[in-house]
Amino acid sequence: MIMKLTRRAALAAALCVAAAPAFATETIKAVVIDGYPARALWVQEFTNFFIPEVDKRLAETGTYKIEWQEAYGGTIVKPKGVLEGVKLGLGDIGIVTTIFHNSKLPSQAISAATPFVAADARAVAKAVDEIAKEFPAMQAEFEAQNQVYLATGVVLDTYQIFSKEPVNSLADLEGDKVAGAGMNLRYLEGIEGAAGVRGGLTDFYNMLQTGLVDHAMLWPEAAKTFKIAEVAPYMLRADLGAVNSKTITVNKDYWQGLPAEVQDVLKEVAVLYRDHVAGIAMDRAQESRDAYVAAGGTIVEMSDGERAAWANAMPNIAMEWAKGLDEAGQPGTEMLAAYMAKLRDAGFEPVRDWAAEAMN
Repeated sequence: MIMKLTRRAALAAALCVAAAPAFATETIKAVVIDGYPARALWVQEFTNFFIPEVDKRLAETGTYKIEWQEAYGGTIVKPKGVLEGVKLGLGDIGIVTTIFHNSKLPSQAISAATPFVAADARAVAKAVDEIAKEFPAMQAEFEAQNQVYLATGVVLDTYQIFSKEPVNSLADLEGDKVAGAGMNLRYLEGIEGAAGVRGGLTDFYNMLQTGLVDHAMLWPEAAKTFKIAEVAPYMLRADLGAVNSKTITVNKDYWQGLPAEVQDVLKEVAVLYRDHVAGIAMDRAQESRDAYVAAGGTIVEMSDGERAAWANAMPNIAMEWAKGLDEAGQPGTEMLAAYMAKLRDAGFEPVRDWAAEAMN
């Protein structure tokens, strides 16, 4: 009797082993942070595209899965606090708005320092990301902030000028206050009496409504999302250009603890996300302009002559940017020339040849 029970027990154990999976899926926790709200395009698509794509790729092997915690809209950090938040480990993955950190991430300003070149999010995103991967200096800036660079994102088709009163030319901006962020405030330096007022995208509505500023530099999709037509019903279509402003980064300590398979998937999906978001930005550009008009806005086209006059009135901020990196021991001038060449190869002819002036 004892022998029979032993055999039965052995048989049952064997069947259990045969039925059990060959391995158990390891769950990895990831906290994603951004100070902007969930309705912002890049945040929304992180939820709708990035996370599902990572999950799908990891499910192909079944070795790992990620348990995501998304913290947006000031839950953990404000918009300007993502870089520091990821550095300190308050978030494992962050969407860093790089235009707030020109002193810590100077090379990220490459497209902001070259206005009037390409009003195309896809071309600029690809060019900047390629520069980041060809020139180690850009990634080294993030490493100094205890972060690993994954990919650069462009979420706007091009900056435009949104105003409380009608604007038809550069003369209508003279002596006025203009809201902006980071490097784009320098676009105003060639306009007599114009003063830039620093602010974040979530602040622009109130800045315009209260009269703190007369105009704001932002893009049509954001104007639609944040209902800018209610306080700035006039848009001057100047096509100042697309600018990289978002970078996906990972806390370095967290990254080093990730399995290689997960690291590879995150890097691959970051590039897909880069192109996905840029594509949406371009797809929504005309729709957003139409929505702006439907909400009571009026769009005025800036002439080619006025655009050229504006570009040529500015100081060569691209050359200043490049020389500043050169003096810090980084290949700024080379990066600028390579970036401009990439956009030319993509079919974009600059209104002003920033790189040629910098090389002379």
